[in-house]
Amino acid sequence: MKKRLSLLAIPAGLVLSAGAQAQSSVTLYGIVDAGIAYVHNAQSSNGQNQSTLVKFASGNISGSRWGLKGTEDLGGGLAAIFQLENGFNLGTGALGQGSREFGRKAVVGLTGNAWGTVTLGRQYDPIVDLVQGLTEDNYFGGVFGTPGDLDNYDNSLRVSNSVKYVSPIFGGFQVEALYGLGGVAGSTGSGRTWSLGAAYANGPLSLGAGYFYANGGNTLTNGLRTWTSSSDSLFNTVINSGFASANSIQIAKVGAQYVIGAATIGAAYSNTQYGSDAFSAFHETARFNNGSVFFNYQFTPAVRAGVGYNYTSLTGPSSAHYNQANLGADYAVSKRTDLYALFGYQKASGKTLNSSGATVNADASIGDFGVNSGSNSQDVAVVGIRHKF
Repeated sequence: MKKRLSLLAIPAGLVLSAGAQAQSSVTLYGIVDAGIAYVHNAQSSNGQNQSTLVKFASGNISGSRWGLKGTEDLGGGLAAIFQLENGFNLGTGALGQGSREFGRKAVVGLTGNAWGTVTLGRQYDPIVDLVQGLTEDNYFGGVFGTPGDLDNYDNSLRVSNSVKYVSPIFGGFQVEALYGLGGVAGSTGSGRTWSLGAAYANGPLSLGAGYFYANGGNTLTNGLRTWTSSSDSLFNTVINSGFASANSIQIAKVGAQYVIGAATIGAAYSNTQYGSDAFSAFHETARFNNGSVFFNYQFTPAVRAGVGYNYTSLTGPSSAHYNQANLGADYAVSKRTDLYALFGYQKASGKTLNSSGATVNADASIGDFGVNSGSNSQDVAVVGIRHKF
């Protein structure tokens, strides 16, 4: 690895020779995360329940990835920056994020000490940047997430063709704004995305809030919307797949975290709305309200454990409720390698919609684990290893 990095650094050295005033650096980094998962109540491919599923699971706490990031000093406190980040499934080697080569992130931009950072490309929205880090997802991953990740708790979506501004931190405050271009001739609003966020940190207290809006565009296949937009879609499990024909996603989210010695407590609330139009299979705005709390404790420098609870309710075209409880433990073998164990239980009740717009019983699907249960309850247990480089 050291030899490869030395070879990678050669071009940077040549650039330095060409421009005596310039300084540049390129960093190769990544995470590989995988484990074995046990799922009680998992739906088989033919739609029938199977009581047990044992599977290889990639990216349980952190999505497996590799990336390159770099900076060039332009002088006067100004620098050019770039970042390319690939996501993949460690079990199969397949590309993630819709088989994109750099689906996790691909940006280039400028950053200045006084005015902040502007980046262009495929990137995270301000809610992910400023609120997600205040939730238990930051410590134990998507198993703790909102059912089906319906509010992007575990950053299931990114925004392509976007421009983002990130301010410097002033007195503990920071703000962000993002705009994703829809790229539809004659219809500026079709497929566009925009988002705003703000955060404040002072000692043990951290607060964050943000708003996200995405238009799904008007591309249809067999009469159903394909959600061609600057934003990825969120309709990945039975929790919200009945609303995949939505013409818009709106998410408002707030989060708070407080550190007391070795203990960390936090809470978050989100309101997610899926809007409809003439092409939607449903005809009343679907509203998901979610509240989550967590507590974790750093028992030793190497051992952390946490517990979380998540409640979600659906109103609008139908009424459903989801109660979810989670446990997690992590042991750091070294600064770069850790072992972990995760557990989640979810109970669903009430009615929701399927992809045809018909009313059906609500099924469980824990966090962002992505396995439909075919039942009103589900248990997930995962043990695994994560290595950072």
